[in-house]
Amino acid sequence: MTIRRADLAAGALSLLAVAASLATAREVFEELPHVEDEFANLWQASVMAEGKIALPSPPEPPSFLVPFVVDHRGLRFGKYLPGWPATLALGVATGAPYAVNPILAGVAVWLTYRLGTRLAGVAAGLLAALLAGASPMVRMLSGTLMSHMLSVELTLAFSLGWFELFGRGGDGVEARRVPRGVLAAAAGLSLGLLVLTRPLTALGVALPFVLHGVWLLARRRGEVARDLARVAALALAVAALWPTWQWAQTGDPWRNLYTLWWPYDRVGFGPGIGVLESGHTLGQAWINTRHSLAAWRHDLFGWPFVSWIFLPFGMWALRRRSEAWVAAAVFPSLIVVYLAYWVGSWLLGPRYFVEAVPALAAVSAGGIVWLAGPAPARGRRIAIASLVVGLLLIDLAGYLPARLGGLRGLFGITRASLEAFQRVDPGAAVVVVRRNPAWHGYGNLLTLTAPFRESALLLVYERGPEIDAAVVGLYPDLAAFVYDPAQPGRLERWRRDG
Repeated sequence: MTIRRADLAAGALSLLAVAASLATAREVFEELPHVEDEFANLWQASVMAEGKIALPSPPEPPSFLVPFVVDHRGLRFGKYLPGWPATLALGVATGAPYAVNPILAGVAVWLTYRLGTRLAGVAAGLLAALLAGASPMVRMLSGTLMSHMLSVELTLAFSLGWFELFGRGGDGVEARRVPRGVLAAAAGLSLGLLVLTRPLTALGVALPFVLHGVWLLARRRGEVARDLARVAALALAVAALWPTWQWAQTGDPWRNLYTLWWPYDRVGFGPGIGVLESGHTLGQAWINTRHSLAAWRHDLFGWPFVSWIFLPFGMWALRRRSEAWVAAAVFPSLIVVYLAYWVGSWLLGPRYFVEAVPALAAVSAGGIVWLAGPAPARGRRIAIASLVVGLLLIDLAGYLPARLGGLRGLFGITRASLEAFQRVDPGAAVVVVRRNPAWHGYGNLLTLTAPFRESALLLVYERGPEIDAAVVGLYPDLAAFVYDPAQPGRLERWRRDG
């Protein structure tokens, strides 16, 4: 297949990934946030779409809860760094925040094709794009408002820029006459933005490339040293916005915003880190990692227990390609750095490792092509092709629909519950929302309030009769109601006399 035809096929796969991810966003997640991270991301994006980075804290802030949105020194802001909220703000400004991740997923599929082609040839590139687009890890996250699709794309942009700058031409790749300065800028800016999006992930991604850079310096200097300095300088310049952001929000450039929500939410080991009385330990880290890897065996490509099956063959086939080793090393590197974080990840797939999916898809595709053998080995090629088609059918017709279906109505947050409240929405009013038993019923309604949209509705998170009465009393000119999410579509008048 010619490069032009392969590019067209990869473009079609990218568009298909966008369409499939949009379907996930609409049909599975109903264009709503479900987990705390999504609420904070969408809240901060809505604020940034208005040209601001924070809002004044409301009176009695805990009564106006927004998950993972913190209050400090009279200001309210999300606990996350600005990389993803700033990107999501583009979707908010156009009225379609749910479409941002699907678009990023399509771009990621295209870049996966470029990576696979570079490492193992055009056929492997197309197969890698197909594997990545069909990956349950990608499909789950691309339908959410989580930050991972941006970090996947930034990881790919950094990797490709680096390989173009420091590697030899890939198999079947036409020469790209891109100035070295442009490549260095692409790599450095992508890594810096990755720091501003998911800093611990950026560390895991960067480590194999740092080792590769040291190896390159040991073999040859001159132009390599200059290019490495350019990449590092740009990455550090962009990453310097991290303490700048924290200073703008808190007045302290080194204040960890995560600890404003949970004081124990830090990276590392020992007392005071994590929820255990003993603090985060290596034993707990291994338990978390074991659970994440157990999910990864299935969620990587949707082949239960054996999603990894072609990786050993791919590493053997590409054993002489240093770029393949560097790209694949991102996966174990992410595993190692996330040992130091006390929270595991498997609800939405092993999401802490999703940035490695494109490289794993490229290596797996290289293994499939190698197993299929040269053109004369027709019987072998038919057998391998049949096996791969069968595995893809297992994913697309069985595993993926079941995995996505299990996320529909996550935590009881649904469009139907939202619409039930909208039918009795009192407009400019104070509504105390009962716990049921946690925050999710209240959270289901949050997108009806400012800054998610223009609204005079005030939702109060139930905290107890005396506190709730005091908060309602702050708004004597507004009608007051009580809403129980367990009884959708029914408002009760609040008795201001207690």
